[in-house]
Amino acid sequence: MRLDKFLKVSRLIKRRTLAKEVADQGRIEINGTAAKASTVVKEGDEMIIRFGQKRVTVRVDHLKETVKKEAAAEMYTIIKEEKLGESL
Repeated sequence: MRLDKFLKVSRLIKRRTLAKEVADQGRIEINGTAAKASTVVKEGDEMIIRFGQKRVTVRVDHLKETVKKEAAAEMYTIIKEEKLGESL
């Protein structure tokens, strides 16, 4: 499954166009490698997403083409959430 579609279906990012922009800005890494919107996501992959001043590390648990809102969070596990401080 494409990265931008996974982010939308899992509801980590609400819209696919926004997911594409975030990926193309280089703010997502999969298994330590910068990822584009078209990067293929597999179960077991670990991704780091930078949202403004926050960095979230998640593991992909399941891939589904469509999923109900209540079950979307079952597609991934949040491993770590950290706030990014200002560098001096």
